[in-house]
Amino acid sequence: MTDGAAPGSEVVLETGRLLLRPWRVAEAAVQRELWTERDPRVPAHRRIDAAGHPTVAELEDSIRNNHLWSTGLPAVERKGSGDVIGYCGLVDSGRGSAAEPELAFELLRRVWGHGYATEAALAVLDWARASGHERLWATVWDWNTASRRVLAKVGFTETEQKEVDALHGTNLLATIRL
Repeated sequence: MTDGAAPGSEVVLETGRLLLRPWRVAEAAVQRELWTERDPRVPAHRRIDAAGHPTVAELEDSIRNNHLWSTGLPAVERKGSGDVIGYCGLVDSGRGSAAEPELAFELLRRVWGHGYATEAALAVLDWARASGHERLWATVWDWNTASRRVLAKVGFTETEQKEVDALHGTNLLATIRL
């Protein structure tokens, strides 16, 4: 479930309420919705730009051509309704070896507060542990209290490492030993 995973090595994880599985091209509109909902403090390159990019068509191309959406950041689907509500998975953290990827998750605002992020993150942590990972990283904005709570619930500890950005806030680094 890391960005460097080979095509065809897609991982499907299941919890009581959720299925984490590769994205389907038809679900690009969900990714676009995630982009539109992002806090204005998120850096501009992670939000819809003035020209409306990324478009649904651009996100469809990304799902088709970037194996990150099948092996790194799977879609989070609610089993009861079959709707996709976001993503949760592992990506190359750039902070060390491929053996220490970064946990990343983002869910649609309408499903916040129901424990889905925690449930999905726990499934990914279980998979990471079973796959032999010994430590994971996560970065989170200091103002993102909901994500900080999720990370704490699943066992991450915030480190002293911080990246201060005068425009967007402070990015905190958290880690977990598996």
